[in-house]
Amino acid sequence: MNGGEKTELEASDGLPTPRRYWAIAAILLAITMAVLDGAIANVALPAIARDLNASPAASIWIVNAYQLAIVVSLLPFSSLGDIVGYRRVFQAGLLVFTLASLACALSGSLVGLTLARVLQGFGAAALMSVNAALVRFTYPNRLLGRAIGINALVVAVSSAMGPTLASAILSVSGWPWLFAINLPMGVVALLIAYRSLPHTRRSGLPFDLTSALLNALTFGLLLIGFETLTTGALPAALLLAGGLAAGSVMVRRQLSRTAPLVPVDLLRIPVFAFSVVASLCSFSAQMLAFVSLPFYFQNVLGRDQVETGLLMTPWPVAVAIMAPIAGRLADRFSAALLCGVGSVVMAAGLTLLALLPAHVASGAIICGMTLCGVGFGFFQSPNNRAMLSSAPKARSGGAGGMQATARLLGQTCGATLVAVCFRAFESRGPTMALGLGACVAAVSAVVSTFRHHRQVDVQVVP
Repeated sequence: MNGGEKTELEASDGLPTPRRYWAIAAILLAITMAVLDGAIANVALPAIARDLNASPAASIWIVNAYQLAIVVSLLPFSSLGDIVGYRRVFQAGLLVFTLASLACALSGSLVGLTLARVLQGFGAAALMSVNAALVRFTYPNRLLGRAIGINALVVAVSSAMGPTLASAILSVSGWPWLFAINLPMGVVALLIAYRSLPHTRRSGLPFDLTSALLNALTFGLLLIGFETLTTGALPAALLLAGGLAAGSVMVRRQLSRTAPLVPVDLLRIPVFAFSVVASLCSFSAQMLAFVSLPFYFQNVLGRDQVETGLLMTPWPVAVAIMAPIAGRLADRFSAALLCGVGSVVMAAGLTLLALLPAHVASGAIICGMTLCGVGFGFFQSPNNRAMLSSAPKARSGGAGGMQATARLLGQTCGATLVAVCFRAFESRGPTMALGLGACVAAVSAVVSTFRHHRQVDVQVVP
């Protein structure tokens, strides 16, 4: 592609068809791989621990290493996307993720597998950091909500099918095949991405390595501090204090920069800031429910493991159905209003679940789970659209990175709050966690209402 063609592409409103469909296929295939690998490893932990002669506690790092690598590198990769182009960061991340998947499959020790998972996490972070930005440049502005809805649908389906796919693979082969299946998918995605992804303008600014290191230190200490919170108050307090101190230095450094690595400039945009807070709350509520519900169904409502698995299904199915619908509606109606309605419905579903009697028909449980999924799906696509479209196009990388960071931090906070509830309320912990999730979802609705008052509808910023 020559310079004139690139300039024409940069100025256009999305890609022409059929190239648009090939580009979104590459984006969705890559994000499917990244999401699946965040879910399938959990199911395989016992088998991996036995095969590698590792303790259950040590094997947890196979999951934690992946998540930690993603969290500490999301914003640096999104900043790098603004500088060198989202296409380059995406392709490099896809290549690293595919090669790291091969390393995972060939690992013969816990240390080797953990290091390969770190590398795989960096590849996944590169994909996630520019995923939203590439979607924005692939689809025209009038169809942006629809595109984000499709993206949310794929993420929801990938999350839901992760444990099932892992169980199916483990029933016929060993755990290395959980990672080996990424190889053909990665090669296909790379070939499609090379020919179809949009070219975008590059800022040409230097990469802020110091801020990247401060970002890694901040989020790394905060994440480990949150996970340590339930096992030791003093170590957790020290880790959290260190993370906050590093974060304050990092933020002060960003304030004077034109395109900061941590997008404090975007947080000055009211719609963007409210969208970030609403996302944090919504994903915290989601994780409060997802972690506590299996315990709630089995220990409080007396269901067995098979019934628990079936009763967990309506939520992701409802999200998969509602996310594309909400995305289309977000192209026509106020995202703030849609998000507010979605959060209220999610809070109602969680409240219904928390108030169920011990001997209750499965229909009532399914009703509550469906309400939660409908509400979360109705919230997610419009909120992501509002967050992305309220940022200037030149800062799409920073907006996408912040979107993914808010999701991961919200999920981490939610999981930590579940552990706190379990320790504080013991047998009533699952019920209290669901009640707290309902309250957090209600806060998300209130934040969306404030956003509605500040700006009735989100207009795309050029």
